[in-house]
Amino acid sequence: MSPSPRMFWIRLGIGTTLSVLSAVLLTLSFPPYSLWPLIWVAFIPMLVAQFRVMPRKISGLASAIAIGGWLGGYLTPIFTGSGIYMVWLPLLIAAISYLADSGVRAFHERTDYRWFVGYGALNWVGFEMIRSFIPIMGTWAFVANTLYGQPWLIQPVSIFSIFGLGLLIMSVNYGLALGALYLFDRRWKLDPETPPLTGRSVRRWVLGVLAALVAWTGLSLALFRAPTTPTVRAAALHYDAGVPWSGVGRFSELTRQAARAGARLVVWPEIAIEGDPQVTNTDHFRQLAAETDAHLVLGYFVRVTERVWRNEATVLTPDGQFLGVYGKDHPVTFAGETSLTRGTYPVYDTPLGRLGTIICYDLDFTDTARKITRNGAQLILVPSHDWPEIATKHYTHLVFRAVENRVSLVKADNSGNDSVIVDPYGRIIAAAVTPGGDKTGQVVIADVPLGTGDSLAVRLGDWTGWLALAGMAFFIVYDPITKARAKRRDERAISVTG
Repeated sequence: MSPSPRMFWIRLGIGTTLSVLSAVLLTLSFPPYSLWPLIWVAFIPMLVAQFRVMPRKISGLASAIAIGGWLGGYLTPIFTGSGIYMVWLPLLIAAISYLADSGVRAFHERTDYRWFVGYGALNWVGFEMIRSFIPIMGTWAFVANTLYGQPWLIQPVSIFSIFGLGLLIMSVNYGLALGALYLFDRRWKLDPETPPLTGRSVRRWVLGVLAALVAWTGLSLALFRAPTTPTVRAAALHYDAGVPWSGVGRFSELTRQAARAGARLVVWPEIAIEGDPQVTNTDHFRQLAAETDAHLVLGYFVRVTERVWRNEATVLTPDGQFLGVYGKDHPVTFAGETSLTRGTYPVYDTPLGRLGTIICYDLDFTDTARKITRNGAQLILVPSHDWPEIATKHYTHLVFRAVENRVSLVKADNSGNDSVIVDPYGRIIAAAVTPGGDKTGQVVIADVPLGTGDSLAVRLGDWTGWLALAGMAFFIVYDPITKARAKRRDERAISVTG
């Protein structure tokens, strides 16, 4: 029975309010606000709106409002001025959410909500897995990213990867939401035809997801420890070189400053040098390495054509040897980035340890750091070039690459926005986060423990993400099966009563 026009608008208004509340909770759980406990309950108001408050025919509007509103607040400030596609992306995702969720309530009513928690968690993380394949998205806006500042709670990522943490977060949200629906039904019955939830089943799910959270926390605390491996004093150069890039002189001064502070390894930012240092101004860089007795990680670019340029990094030893070239694995192709060595993942044996490099956007994907670690890297150096709007967000991805691979990472930023050093357990041990750029320049320096690279996530990869994707595929196939069964059941009931 359809609600009266007055009740329709009342339910729409309340459902919209609940959905907006979820959007606000999600926004506050992510940086720069970082109110991370909210991520465990952020989806509950949206789910109550979708499965109880919103009129059934437009129930998908709840997720469209919540997810579109959250991504609008999260992504729009980041990509303002970068093109209409990225600015309007949240609206596009909201439309997709509405269409994808338009039949979800009917599915759960057909199946008596027995799949509610698994369906929700697997579909969300399965979609995150799909997003990780898209060059422009990577792991941005993953729900797990909200916990970057809680290394004591994220250690099982070394086993289950970032997708495993996402499954836990969404399972807790859906499990607690199932409890909220049960309590809602005891107070209100807006749709009498909605199948009742059984208290026993709801209690099992609620207690089950809370037990999973406790087990995860216990495992994390057991895995969280202080590194006992040798350390190397490493420095990240943090300076806004401006455009066009003219910071070689200042970066050289900061390199000397780092060496005076004991740095044996100095990371220059992405595209800090115009021209391949193995070809251009080579004597200057060799002299600087010899003078400072430090290994220099040099980010540079070489123009191929007016619109195409190589984005690469090399490591220079104190005795003047260039150890190799790394080309950005996930280039921003529409900006013209390319590399002759893209797709190779060199690791350099040095007296300091086994060193690998990735560049900027590579840290937003799980695969590149893992490939470098599989090749033996103990320490990954990350030349980077960010813009102010992502300064409080981008470096947080580094925490998960560190824990996934059990290696330390050193990120140096060319715009002076966010330079960070992270240990193999995800602790941020040194940082300079200055949105808007540091025009003076500084050295971010720490004694960095070498990693072991011995995590299961290195060997197994994103296995929980693939599991979620398989679950997502299962429900895509299973949904029409439930429709067919319900249709046959209704036909039998009609024939019996007839």
